[in-house]
Amino acid sequence: MNLRDIAVRNLMRRKGKAAFILAGLVVGVAAVVGVIHFGTAMTTDINHKLEKYGANILIVPRTDRLSLTYSGISLGGVSFEMSEIRETDLSKIHTIENAANIAAVGPIVLGAVSVRSRQVLLAGVDFEAVPMLKPWWKISGQVPGPDQVLVGSEAARILDVRRGQVLRVRGKPVTVSGTLVPTGSQDDRLLFTRIETAQEVLDKPGRVSMVEVAALCSACPVEEMVAQIAEVLPGAEVMAIQQVVKGRMETLSQIKTFSYGISAVVVLVGGLVVLVTLMGSVRERTREIGIFRAVGFRRGHVMRIVFLETALISAFAGFAGYLVGVAGSHVGLGFFSPGGSPGAWLDPSLALGAMLMSVTVGMAAGAYPAFMAARMDPNDALRAM
Repeated sequence: MNLRDIAVRNLMRRKGKAAFILAGLVVGVAAVVGVIHFGTAMTTDINHKLEKYGANILIVPRTDRLSLTYSGISLGGVSFEMSEIRETDLSKIHTIENAANIAAVGPIVLGAVSVRSRQVLLAGVDFEAVPMLKPWWKISGQVPGPDQVLVGSEAARILDVRRGQVLRVRGKPVTVSGTLVPTGSQDDRLLFTRIETAQEVLDKPGRVSMVEVAALCSACPVEEMVAQIAEVLPGAEVMAIQQVVKGRMETLSQIKTFSYGISAVVVLVGGLVVLVTLMGSVRERTREIGIFRAVGFRRGHVMRIVFLETALISAFAGFAGYLVGVAGSHVGLGFFSPGGSPGAWLDPSLALGAMLMSVTVGMAAGAYPAFMAARMDPNDALRAM
């Protein structure tokens, strides 16, 4: 009978203590695996959703004045009577090095108009790019065609207009094609029309007031793209809009850091459970250890028996903890990110890491009990029989 057989048989005889050690390690490993798997899946899901988040690069005319805002973004003092960006220059955006990362380019023409004796901002937009640039938009009615306008919800209330009505904007009759479902942004107070119509009404042929660019993805070098666009459009100011994105990612990072701290505490508790249980097991096995020493087992043999028992339980606990942790993260994703991708069940590197962590914690916790068992005097052990 070799040392491995002795360790296995001892575990089979003491199933209760083995189960207690196993439970402590499984909980600790599952907590760490769950946090890592949950954080990885959430990050992947957020990156996937951010690809559809909307515009994250804003191009406006270079100016020194600060006066107007749009969608909560400072336009840097754009005066809509000053020279704006030439529409023909926008094709240069698609010539930059990272042009493949550009999902949509949406030029906007802005100008103040009077409708029913009230001042309102008219915005000419590219409605083909709207689904990518403003995916949160919902229209009650139809997308405006030539000589038609889409009215923001708040603007519709203040101007008392409904679908099908005809408005006069700077002397030009335009038909209300629909209204914008409330968005909670400044869009609710604007009138939207096609770029061509806005350029005609505002007398800005071939010019745009600002440009929104959607290039938000996990692999997009946004800052580099900003520099590249600024190089091809030297007369414009190019800005990266990443506050919301960074806020979400920082929040996720803080949650992960906090979770790692909690997981470390759980692992420590699991290690203490292993330590206390093994020490109790060694004390109960005083007679057995005395016999081993009496028949010629050395101290190293006794320590190897204890370490083998711990390693076998720890390895199995690592694998079981991995499965429990992944299952728990899948359940958690159902609450925190409905419809999000939960990630693969089998991650070989994470599974191997879980087993290594479990074995490391188990062996570290079993070191003192093994040393205590090895130091046991065989005469004292046999005398205690």
